[in-house]
Amino acid sequence: MTADAPSQARLPLKLKLYHGLGSVAYGVKDNGFSTFLLIFYSQVVGLDASLVSLALMFALLADAFVDPLIGYFSDRTYTRWGRRHPWLYLAPIPLAFAWMLLWSPPEDHTHIFAYLVVVAVLVRTLVSCCEVPSQSLVAELTSDYDERTALVRFRFLFAWGGGLLVFFLANTVFLRPDATHKFGQLNPSGYWLYGLCGAILMAATVLISALGQHRRVAHLPATKPEPGSPKRLFAEIWESLRHPAALILLGASLIAISSTQMTFTISNFLYLYVWRFSDGAFAALPWLLMASVLASFVLVQPLHHRFGKKRTAVVCGVISTIFWVVPFGLFLSGHWPAPGTGSSSNLLMGFILISNVNAVMVMISAQSMLADVVEASQVETGRRTEGVFAAGWMFVQKCATAVGIGLTGLLISLSGLPSKAIPGQVAPEVVDRLVLSYSAIVIVATILSTWIFARFPINRADHEARIAALTVAEASSEVTGLQ
Repeated sequence: MTADAPSQARLPLKLKLYHGLGSVAYGVKDNGFSTFLLIFYSQVVGLDASLVSLALMFALLADAFVDPLIGYFSDRTYTRWGRRHPWLYLAPIPLAFAWMLLWSPPEDHTHIFAYLVVVAVLVRTLVSCCEVPSQSLVAELTSDYDERTALVRFRFLFAWGGGLLVFFLANTVFLRPDATHKFGQLNPSGYWLYGLCGAILMAATVLISALGQHRRVAHLPATKPEPGSPKRLFAEIWESLRHPAALILLGASLIAISSTQMTFTISNFLYLYVWRFSDGAFAALPWLLMASVLASFVLVQPLHHRFGKKRTAVVCGVISTIFWVVPFGLFLSGHWPAPGTGSSSNLLMGFILISNVNAVMVMISAQSMLADVVEASQVETGRRTEGVFAAGWMFVQKCATAVGIGLTGLLISLSGLPSKAIPGQVAPEVVDRLVLSYSAIVIVATILSTWIFARFPINRADHEARIAALTVAEASSEVTGLQ
């Protein structure tokens, strides 16, 4: 096989750890955008929630053009450090500075909307410059059906770990109540430290990950890309992403991740105004979520081995939604313990644990399935476009984040929740309206995404047969070239 062709041999654990470490930056960014961005800019800075959502929508429009270009040029990068590593060495430091700017807005809020748009675009673009090349390495490092799941589950483990680490530090160290602010998440003084911590973590982990994989993948590519043109650029991107398996997977993932991102975005509002979490409950939440990710890490590969990736994604999606919405149904019907009590918080934690274990397995399955589309596309186009598919996944994730934040801003506005509301002092009908509309969207999203996931056409047998055929064709091509 050529130097660029992926192997089916088992990868060393050390390599998997270094590769997974590179996803910490995305986890920090995703947790910040999904968990704190809306509440910071709306409840602390004072920008209307709908305007925060609009700013993220504008940033999304920029991503629509930027992400595919990053993937395309990552595939065509030709250096002695390979296709991906130049990106992984150049992007992390600028990303760290941009992340700090996001959480340090100017004191003069006259142009705060424009500031948020510009900085959000910058952060998301630089995250793509790190994440797209890093994620592209999954299909480059191995073609094995199960080893790809192993790589992806390490990526999710580190992404969640990084996000939850800064989430934990935010709730226990940075965002603390003081004499002026009874609730730590409404205290503006801690957000600068939160941004600084995330910036250091982002830059350090991406650079260490790149260094750890350098010897394995940083080499001159076997084939030099042919000169391109703008017309050819967009034609090749479209040719890859229009593959039926890619369209099915990215469409289902867009719906599923949008629902998940909406849940992350609205979670602080739910924990504060519906469940009335104490500081102790907020401090325990990151550990609970990390436990769920560890459980997913252990369970997903055996489930893939026995049932396949598609069936695992479908069943886990249904289970996750059931355990997430049942507490809201009991709350609305009056059969839930009084919010703010220990029994309410502890019972809810149990439901969250089971729901999140399954939700994470859905996403691991989907990203591993996407790696298997690379060879299916290669058979049709003659090109390996890992970067384009990784960019497509990133774009879907960013769309989902924007949709989640947008829906959350809309729900909060329509529910009538006032700016700088005090937990426990919100009218019951406002809380009920928020819970009912949110739960309905989650249920509809699950029905649609599982229906689409069920139509994914690639299974283990298909993938292994395709890999065997490509290997034979490549060997034949090499023999012909030697004659």
